Amino acid sequence: MSALNRAPHRASRVTSEPSRDASPNGSPHNSRDGSPAPVPDGTDAVGLVDFHCHLDLYEDHAAAVAAAERAGVRTLAVTTTPRAWPRNHALSSGTRHVRAALGLHPQLVGERAGEFPIWEGYLAETRYVGEVGLDAGPRFYGSFGAQQAVFTRVLQACARHGGKILTVHSVRAAAAVLDLIEAHLPPPRGRVVLHWFTGSKADARRAADLGCYFSVNAAMLQTERHRPLVAALPIDRLLTETDGPFTATAGRPSRPEDVVHAVEGLARLHSRSVREMAGVVRTNLRTLLAETEPDPEG
Repeated sequence: MSALNRAPHRASRVTSEPSRDASPNGSPHNSRDGSPAPVPDGTDAVGLVDFHCHLDLYEDHAAAVAAAERAGVRTLAVTTTPRAWPRNHALSSGTRHVRAALGLHPQLVGERAGEFPIWEGYLAETRYVGEVGLDAGPRFYGSFGAQQAVFTRVLQACARHGGKILTVHSVRAAAAVLDLIEAHLPPPRGRVVLHWFTGSKADARRAADLGCYFSVNAAMLQTERHRPLVAALPIDRLLTETDGPFTATAGRPSRPEDVVHAVEGLARLHSRSVREMAGVVRTNLRTLLAETEPDPEG
């Protein structure tokens, strides 16, 4: 989840704990039985990529995971606290398309910096890390020093383990995030995906030089301010995301299959068909995974 001043429909701040599995009423599904909503324009949801979604913050966590799996959307279920890891890991481990990421959200560091040892204890269980990073927005700037200390330790731990893929929050802190990545996580030791990136074009060029990828959601493509930045991102580093449930589609929380709207927006931006653009994103994901495979020689 990113800063709230970007999109008025988003929740007031990240919550510290995942929701408990609730009744189907109000759960993030289209039909009574929880089946996914139809994808527009005849594009098949199977093979789409949602690389940043808070499945544990939907009303019914288990149903949200099951719906993403049925839709065939390759979904990265990020967490905001390491205490959420066991449940997320358990629900995703039996799926083909959903993977869980181990997080310690920067907006929560002021309250939960002491959970870093818990986070570190789980790190060997996962290839994916997030949501982590920095938030220099006015509501969270008071903890910025603690955020930097925790994010530094996160990067150092990932570098020691090797082969990790991080989804990183960088609200009003792109340069500081990149400084720490450059200092502590060289590309051979792991890769960073910058989630909902809104730094400058110069920051984006520097991020690309550091080997970073960028996950783009539909909201980023709906504003005149952000579209030029997205257009400047290297197409071979683009992934897609929803950041659900903190974004909305048709007046309800976005679901992983709604990531098709980000694909459609990128397709228009790059003068490609939706199917071609979906293929580009899948190829980029395969490349990212290959870049973080363990070295058989090492």
